[in-house]
Amino acid sequence: MGTKPEEPRGAHQDGPNGTEPQGAGRDERARGVPRTLAEALRAGGDEELAALLRARPDLLNPVPGDLTQLATRAGTRASVVRALERLDRFALQTAEALAVAPDPAPYESLLTLLTGDNGSDDSSGNAVAAALPGAVAALRTQALVWGADDRLRLVRTARELLAPSPARPSPTGLGPTVAEATAGMSPGRIQEIVAAVGLPSTHDPVSAVASLTALFTDRDRMADLLDTAPPEASAVLDRLVWGPPYGEVTADPTPPVRWLRDRGLLLPASPRTVVLPREAALHLRAGRAHRVPEPQPPRLEAAASVLAARPQVVDGAAAAQALTALSTVEDLLLDWHEGGPPVLRAGGLAVRDLKRAAVALDTDEPTAAFWLELAYAAGLLAADGEADEAYAPTPAYDSWLELSAAERWARLADAWLTATRTAGLVGSLDGKGRALSALGPGLDRSAAPEVRRRVLTLMGELPPATAPTPESLLARLRWERPLRGPEGASYGATPATGPYGAAAAGTSGTLATDLRSRLAVWTLTEAESLGITGRGALSTHGRALLGTDTAAAAARGDATDQDRAGRLRAAADALAPMLPVPLDHVLLQADLTAVAPGPLQRHLAETLAVLADVESKGGATVYRFTPGSVRRALDAGRTAAELHSFLALHSRTPVPQPLSYLVDDVARRHGHLRVGGASSYLRCDDEALLDEITADRRSEGLRLRRIAPTVVSSLADPSTLLAGLRSMGYAPAAESAEGDVLIARAHARRTPPRTPPAPQPEGPPSPDATLLGAAVRAIRAGDLAATVATKPVPAADGTRAPAVPGNLPRTTAAETLATVQAAVMTGSAVWIGYVNAEGAASQRVIAPVRVEGGFVTGFDHTADEVRTYPLHRITGVAELADD
Repeated sequence: MGTKPEEPRGAHQDGPNGTEPQGAGRDERARGVPRTLAEALRAGGDEELAALLRARPDLLNPVPGDLTQLATRAGTRASVVRALERLDRFALQTAEALAVAPDPAPYESLLTLLTGDNGSDDSSGNAVAAALPGAVAALRTQALVWGADDRLRLVRTARELLAPSPARPSPTGLGPTVAEATAGMSPGRIQEIVAAVGLPSTHDPVSAVASLTALFTDRDRMADLLDTAPPEASAVLDRLVWGPPYGEVTADPTPPVRWLRDRGLLLPASPRTVVLPREAALHLRAGRAHRVPEPQPPRLEAAASVLAARPQVVDGAAAAQALTALSTVEDLLLDWHEGGPPVLRAGGLAVRDLKRAAVALDTDEPTAAFWLELAYAAGLLAADGEADEAYAPTPAYDSWLELSAAERWARLADAWLTATRTAGLVGSLDGKGRALSALGPGLDRSAAPEVRRRVLTLMGELPPATAPTPESLLARLRWERPLRGPEGASYGATPATGPYGAAAAGTSGTLATDLRSRLAVWTLTEAESLGITGRGALSTHGRALLGTDTAAAAARGDATDQDRAGRLRAAADALAPMLPVPLDHVLLQADLTAVAPGPLQRHLAETLAVLADVESKGGATVYRFTPGSVRRALDAGRTAAELHSFLALHSRTPVPQPLSYLVDDVARRHGHLRVGGASSYLRCDDEALLDEITADRRSEGLRLRRIAPTVVSSLADPSTLLAGLRSMGYAPAAESAEGDVLIARAHARRTPPRTPPAPQPEGPPSPDATLLGAAVRAIRAGDLAATVATKPVPAADGTRAPAVPGNLPRTTAAETLATVQAAVMTGSAVWIGYVNAEGAASQRVIAPVRVEGGFVTGFDHTADEVRTYPLHRITGVAELADD
């Protein structure tokens, strides 16, 4: 089938701001067809305007004064690029097809470019035909396309971005049109090409280009021409047909290339480069702009390793990991209980301190960075702000500890879901080649919350206990945001870890280089570590955390704090039955160990952590009692009787005799030696014990000196003397100046109250319904003032000239006062120009009700409220037309 010939270059060009040239749209004006984007917006309803502002919130900052300003702003390059980046692949393919179509293009031509000459005869064509109305509607909603179906127009900036050019090839692989490729060609050379293809010569190059274009777009005549081509010429065309359409030639080209060049099937782009014209390429492609249209998103495939999983198994695995996550965060902050490592001068945590944290948590450094960033995002960890700045838990950490385990997990999961800080970037390089440190600057990625939520939402669309393959998940995300291209290696790529292992890295075994794909891979790993997913599938409490209704409200900008609180409450309620009840007992064993068969109640866990050392963790925690750990409890103010009572109360088994002997033996020796400050001194009623200590070679470093039968002085400070004696196997106790034993309790260090780091949103936030309604009313009112029909106003020469919409009316002070007073008496509305105290000019339509004291008071239709204006700030006034 044939297609409509494309108009030669210069025959049809847009005017300023997306308008048609003078005279081109007289018939359209007579039919009421919009000739500009502003007119198209003006013809639409408030719902369409609100949908545009919701889809492109950057247009609202600041609120446009009228629809002309809105249309101008919607056509700026930065705004159009942002809108194109949020299109899915098929909507983008539709825009790309419009960019290579005639302007304007009827819907049927667009459909032909996407389905080919065969139309919707096959399944692929049927899918394109079914999806195309939705794609066009999406482009219209975002004001990237306007006009009726018979005259679809792509905004000029989008056409410039998507249309092919020598510097920027089109994603379609098409080249310039015949008219564009021959723009700099001599008229004689054009006539030679026309003659070579058997067309009659013309009297001017414009008509020659038009006839050549008509030939290339005529399927029958073009097929006859190609039938005469040498076989080698067809091979040359096959290499160029799907792009790139440019090829290099020598000064003496081969006969097949010369044959194609003589007949205009290859046109010169430079002295050494030829290009395949767009019309010829479309014929060779059977009319298709894209080799493979993708009207439907790729399907998510289930991972073979979890096909047989049951929801109970998934929830159980996720709940166990959630409990591990809570324990890990608590262990991390307990390790920094008395003060954490210092803050680097440039901000963040030093590499050596990250390694120490990883050793303390018994994990690798990337995982330790994730837990650090999670605690920081949740507001549980921050810098203390002192002169020697260091990290420490915040007061919010103590409040967090008072919550139930399920509520604590919900807080952590929500902080991760909404945070823009990305732990996966730790260790990679920034734009200046500097390594990014944990808790430091440069880790915010505004796309992270959207990608995390989208990945989990896609997992939630699968049946329960079904895990998607990483490859199909990444393919789906790339289809939804195809223009979020590679960010290069500057962000670094961390090897995939977690339940997916190397599979999450893709088929090549290396992570994808675009940021969204890496964020998706990190999301899979982090969600598994946090217990949102289990065995790669979304858990029941993970689905509750997302909250379908609240997620949709968040996308619309209508989410409230109550929605968020309800979502967290639902997630905690779903998780709570799957978590074990904290125990109030342990199992004491004869080998000086205690086994906690599950999580312990907080007061029991805190006391046991002082009295014993953790030997191993897992499904059960094993504690070991040592002389040092018992002494630690005695230093904290416990007595031997209290320790015996504590062990008997919380043990389900009898207290073993070796443990009782250990407590009594350490308690008997504890405090026998007393250390005070001289620099320091050591006193003891047992002179023989002091003789033993002073004679021990290990005490030489303490520089002890006997000054009395029961007193020894030392040049070391008391803390050094205590540590030295304990390393020698003694159990000294510190005492005050009054001789009282000093109790050595751990000093909890806390930062001043800190707020969690605020997420850095990707562009302006989505407006809520209230803001949208107010913005639509303001824009409509401003547009009314800018386009209102008025009666002629007095001119400087005494005549009356019609007011020009968009320009401020100009009248004398006397004329302004007289017109306003007349409007008060008649109750009519007038059009005024007004300049405020800051010098900003605006146009308004008001209905005056009172004029006195140099002020006019009336109902302002632009602001939709009663206002008072000083008469000296009104530049002029005009009466509205009777119609």
